[in-house]
Amino acid sequence: MFALAIHGGAGTIARASLTPDAERDYRAALEAALATGYGILQQGGAALDAVEAAVRNLEDCPLFNAGRGAVFTHEGHHEMDAAIMAGHTRLVGAVAGVRQVQNPIRAARLVMEQTEHVLLAYPGADELAREHGLPLQPPEYFFTQHRFNQLQEALREGRMRLDHSQAQPGAVPDLPATAPLDEPDKFTAAPDPNWKKGTVGAVARDQHGHLAAATSTGGMTNKRYSRIGDTPLIGAGTWADDRCAISCTGHGEYFIRAVAAYDITCLMEYRGLSLAEACRIVVHDKLAPAGGEGGLIAVDAAGHVALPFNSEGMYRASRIEGGQAVVAIYK
Repeated sequence: MFALAIHGGAGTIARASLTPDAERDYRAALEAALATGYGILQQGGAALDAVEAAVRNLEDCPLFNAGRGAVFTHEGHHEMDAAIMAGHTRLVGAVAGVRQVQNPIRAARLVMEQTEHVLLAYPGADELAREHGLPLQPPEYFFTQHRFNQLQEALREGRMRLDHSQAQPGAVPDLPATAPLDEPDKFTAAPDPNWKKGTVGAVARDQHGHLAAATSTGGMTNKRYSRIGDTPLIGAGTWADDRCAISCTGHGEYFIRAVAAYDITCLMEYRGLSLAEACRIVVHDKLAPAGGEGGLIAVDAAGHVALPFNSEGMYRASRIEGGQAVVAIYK
């Protein structure tokens, strides 16, 4: 069976933290991205093309922390990471800290197909994209008021914050006139002190039996020193081979320490576990006790899909050949 799964971030996503309008917007965006990738698979297209197209769709949507909706760094700009991997060839490409590329996942595939390298960082990754004619955008393209508001809150709190998180009630004083919160934030109905994780990703099995994975993120609000998370690190946040394809979302430092994505394929290979059991062990038995809140999406060689998470919610959608689209946010 061919199959596709996508995610748009995981974390403490309580029903009370989203307005009805925001929930409707998120579901519609997930449905659109799923339909884009699934349509490619349905027509006999490659898994690699399907995951890239689905992630590009999410990158173009300002609701998600990737591409156009990427969060701000401490210095007030954007540093975006992405990775893509083809399971049957083990070919992979990744970029870190890109600032101008409209779709970082396209730059990651460019690294895979047009260079001898695996991972390129800013400014070289942006230069490669420019040389090959990928669309580049000015800072204004990536700006969203919602993300700017998050940066102002995080600056006043004096810490990094993971996607969508809101300040605790009373924790953020009035901001100076030079940086006003001048637009109501429709994405949260009430202040939420919990952290939410923001990354987008897709995994697929095509009609030829090939697997692929793709992941893209803007990282952490108020991040400093060119911090890089798990997304572009192969085996940590992204992985694909002949057994399974994985895309992770969560607090990247924990996924890096656990080599989370690669650990799943190891459990399948060396212990003979099913995809579902291998994912359960990594997400709930290894990451959760260590403080690694988040989740992942996975597909195996038979087209089975797993979407486990140890947080309160995860923006996710999936569709298997012959089945209906499933879109969900909460547990």
